[in-house]
Amino acid sequence: MARPPGLSARLKLTLSYAGFLMLAGAALLVAGYFSLSRGVHPGVIFMVRSHADLWRDFAPIALAVMAFLLVFGLLGGWILAGRMLAPLTRITEAARVAAGGSLSHRIALDGRQDEFRELADSFDAMLARLEAHVAEQQRFAANASHELRTPLAITQTLLDVARNDPDSDTRELVDRLHAVNARAIDLTEALLLLSRADQRSFPREQVDLSLITEEVTETLLPLAEKRAVTIETSGDAALTVGSHALLLQMSTNLVHNAIVHNLPQGTVWVTAGTQPDSTVLTVENTGETLTPTLVSTLAEPFLRGTQRIRRDQAGVGLGLAIVQRIAHAHDGTLDLAPRPAGGLRVTVRLPAAS
Repeated sequence: MARPPGLSARLKLTLSYAGFLMLAGAALLVAGYFSLSRGVHPGVIFMVRSHADLWRDFAPIALAVMAFLLVFGLLGGWILAGRMLAPLTRITEAARVAAGGSLSHRIALDGRQDEFRELADSFDAMLARLEAHVAEQQRFAANASHELRTPLAITQTLLDVARNDPDSDTRELVDRLHAVNARAIDLTEALLLLSRADQRSFPREQVDLSLITEEVTETLLPLAEKRAVTIETSGDAALTVGSHALLLQMSTNLVHNAIVHNLPQGTVWVTAGTQPDSTVLTVENTGETLTPTLVSTLAEPFLRGTQRIRRDQAGVGLGLAIVQRIAHAHDGTLDLAPRPAGGLRVTVRLPAAS
């Protein structure tokens, strides 16, 4: 925004300090003058003989004192204002550096805690969050580009092979292209869903997570039966406020993930309920033994617990990332913990509906 030039904060403080000092000095001089004027009596030899004589003697002294206060106020005010505004200058310089694209710069203001130190610490914390967010976005963009390039490269390879071999099976080519295209569509829809959750641009209504989990279980039951996985649901009404579509997608991702990353003849436990001031959805599944280090990375985009090994129904690597974004968009939290007997326990906590 273009703004007209104005006085600097340092100059304003200097003028304010000098003006206040001169005002105080003028008040003292006036008080002194009136105190002396009370002692003026005609005929008293040791007193000043008249007000004119008093003013003639007092005026030069008053002018000298006011001139001294003006110079002292301007010089002292300029120095004091510079010292007081020095932290603000460093904060401004850091803001300019950050605006230029360097988010690694920190103010690191030393000294005792005061308003400027609190502002500097808050600014440093904001820069740290911005740097981490930008790094995450860059990493996400690179992974998304890689994931989107893969189906395109596969499609190009299949088309090149078919063009070089006119006698190839067209039906098999169509089936492969259909599978690759379906995966690209799933990935694109997942990316759009992530963007929608981050923007928080969705209507909010009262939602019962217990009813949503029942709907999800019925939808994914054929997949569970195909993989010989048993789904057990329990819980009472679990009311929260948010987007029904996003919460449905969140629950679907959790149950789908629990079914796919499971053991043969395994089990999935889905529980919805309420706690003081929160609505809780818990999804547990049997599976391989997971380390806490691996579990802490499972919500990162495009990272799969199978170390990127693709297999049937493995998804696009955004399942838990989408769950985390949706939970955060609803002012909730996502907790991942390995089960001692193997598998994963996922807990989503959302604010309870009033």
